[in-house]
Amino acid sequence: MAPDTIVRIELTEVAIPFKEEVRAVMGGSGNGLGMAIAAEEPWLGGDFVICRLFSADGHVGCSEVFVWLPEAGVSPKGIVDSIVSDMARYVLGESAFNTQRMAARLTNNINRNEIAKGLLDSACWELKARIAGRSVADMLGGAQVDRLPLCALIPLLDDLDTTVGLVRHWQERGSKTFRIKLGRGAVEDARIMKAVRETVGPHAKLRVDYNQAYDPFEAVEAINAIIPYGLQLVEQPTKAGVPTAMVTVQSRVSVPIMAHEGCFSLGELFELHALGGIGAIGINGERPGGLTAATRAIHFAEQHGLGVVIHNQPSGLGSVWQVHLGAAYAPSLRYDMELFGQVMLEHDLLQSPLVYRDGFVHLPEGPGWGVELDMAAVERYAVRPTVVLQA
Repeated sequence: MAPDTIVRIELTEVAIPFKEEVRAVMGGSGNGLGMAIAAEEPWLGGDFVICRLFSADGHVGCSEVFVWLPEAGVSPKGIVDSIVSDMARYVLGESAFNTQRMAARLTNNINRNEIAKGLLDSACWELKARIAGRSVADMLGGAQVDRLPLCALIPLLDDLDTTVGLVRHWQERGSKTFRIKLGRGAVEDARIMKAVRETVGPHAKLRVDYNQAYDPFEAVEAINAIIPYGLQLVEQPTKAGVPTAMVTVQSRVSVPIMAHEGCFSLGELFELHALGGIGAIGINGERPGGLTAATRAIHFAEQHGLGVVIHNQPSGLGSVWQVHLGAAYAPSLRYDMELFGQVMLEHDLLQSPLVYRDGFVHLPEGPGWGVELDMAAVERYAVRPTVVLQA
């Protein structure tokens, strides 16, 4: 057996609560979610699957996916079950360097399930980087920057003074870009954006996220009402799964639209662009599914003149995933990265946290991701025993 052969898969479901202060802020949003999505249960923390791949020579590669049922449509248990029953056979026994081959085999044999496929794919990227003694950014072609500017996330709250206070808080800590959650109608949305723009001044970059709040014509009205306040990007204004609604909006507004809840695969991304439903691309560990798909999405964006937002609220492995991808492709992105798990979650599952300073996140040094998983924390937050699969 070759030393780079994948011989073992470990899968652990974990649930990490939000920090108390985050839950207090979310409690001021009416629905307990901090956004306009129509889910009925309050959002109290993050649900994850942690994957560890082991090579025959003892190297380990790790990854995570972050899922929330109202968005992803799949639970951590569902991801683990699909890997156990359907996907592990296409990974165990493969060389860690065969990421393209494994991605093709998973695509050819299993339709959809991009989140679970991407979990395996991303862990494999770290595994081959560890074997090579290089960073994941090196495996992606080399880091072009060693730090990335961050966009601050501002939830949809009942109290405008609190919203403004959060904006001021992040601006004082170096943020120059802000994503504002909206979705309460054109008049209220405009009131919020007016207050935000007056707080941050004329040079800050503003983008908004509607979390599917509107039908197409409501969305057009709401977006046009806030364009005078300076708008960089609009995220998911209409219902997921209805690409024609996004097309209606994008054709009637001048600002780029980005899909989030409505885009979980490369196929959906290509379709939305072909129809004229998006003007920017959103990427994270779950969309369109792993580093192999993410690089294809960025190349597609480069070819079609689209900006890219790398964004999510992950724990440590998902955060460092974003940092390595962003560092390797920084000139192609155009938009500041959104990375907020370190603010929201009470633990990042890392032995040493990433460095966040003056509105930037720094690329860690070392092989693989350049970080080490805190296995004691993984065990503490695990909701079920680790599933182990052997070649």
